[in-house]
Amino acid sequence: MSFTVENLEKNMAKLTIEVSAEEFEKALQGAYEKNKGKIAVNGFRKGKVPRQMIEKVYGAGIFYEDAANALIPGEYAKAATECGLDIVSQPEIDITQIEKGSNFIFTATVALKPEVTLGDYLGVEIEKVDSKVTADEVKAELEKVREQNSRLVSVTTNRGVKDKDHTIIDFEGFVDGEAFEGGKGTDYPLVIGSNSFIDNFEEQLIGAKIGKEVEVNVTFPENYHAENLAGKPALFKVTVKEIKYKELPTLDDEFAKDVSEFETLAEYKADIKAKLTETKKANAEKEKQAKAVAKAVENATMDIPQAMIKTQADRIAEDFAQRLQQQGLSFDMYLQYTGATTEKFFESLMPEAEARIKNSLVLEAVAKAEKIKVSDKEFEAELEKMAAMYQMEVDKLKEFMGDAEKEQIKADMAIQKAAELLAKKAVEK
Repeated sequence: MSFTVENLEKNMAKLTIEVSAEEFEKALQGAYEKNKGKIAVNGFRKGKVPRQMIEKVYGAGIFYEDAANALIPGEYAKAATECGLDIVSQPEIDITQIEKGSNFIFTATVALKPEVTLGDYLGVEIEKVDSKVTADEVKAELEKVREQNSRLVSVTTNRGVKDKDHTIIDFEGFVDGEAFEGGKGTDYPLVIGSNSFIDNFEEQLIGAKIGKEVEVNVTFPENYHAENLAGKPALFKVTVKEIKYKELPTLDDEFAKDVSEFETLAEYKADIKAKLTETKKANAEKEKQAKAVAKAVENATMDIPQAMIKTQADRIAEDFAQRLQQQGLSFDMYLQYTGATTEKFFESLMPEAEARIKNSLVLEAVAKAEKIKVSDKEFEAELEKMAAMYQMEVDKLKEFMGDAEKEQIKADMAIQKAAELLAKKAVEK
């Protein structure tokens, strides 16, 4: 294998890779061995047809595609390593010569890591990040705990439905006086004010009493998924079968004792404030870092190739699909539920992909400019954290790691230290 490199505009390069005729012949023979059992020729049993006969009947190029697919990944990988370029995208492959008895030639167009010219990055001005905890925030946290410890109480009086009530209803919908498919429900749980139903359906149930049928008039949205109903007025006949309201516990010392290890509500409030303060400080530091990095990125210049952004978007999409799978949802199902297309989904990822690349490149440049290093002690501490997270011994974790993985961890740590430096030196206004 031999190759040449042609530098293109906008941090792109083209590798022209040439594989000897002998190697291409081996790939053709391998393609024949792989496929001969699937090819039929009159007068021969499957798997026993000579290669020359198959090429005569089906054409000399019958094995070209499989041979090329067998050769390209390995030959490209060797060329990509030997050329010494910092390649940051998947290759765009184009076959330029494929013929029996001749050298096999293909090109791989790739994006190269762009150079970054830093502008001002230390002491940049950023908007002040507030980390103080207010009384309203403590109150909101208490209300959240009250909600978690509430209970539903059945209405036994003759009172009608109120906002926020939990109801059980039967309903049937009619359009132009005719019942429509999917418009009927029995023992349907509905929280009033949850906006689960279309238009002002839930509001019209306020005041309805158990066992009495009420009529609800609504209009389906113009963009409703069922085209036969979109934009049309409908009448629902609804019977409320059950009403429950949420009873919240009283905020007092007894409540504090029930939900915490504290004896008084005052002590419990103080603990909530302390924890909220700790959380807000951590979040404020992250926000400060993000703002300082954004300012440094704004002041830097770089020419990012589109192929690099696309590769990053592909990675984001792969991570997203894996998270969906962990939740029992396929990517196709997600597209179906959201009404998006694959093209629109990937298009929506491009701005995030570009922002991630810019942040990473600038922070790498800062780390280099400031000569930021990761000590062995810091690296060992990071491995201990990772081992604890994976619930395994540090030595075992090291066994699973190659040199490339260790270097990547150190590089990520250096980037984090660079972000911390930018935040530390930033001036809050």
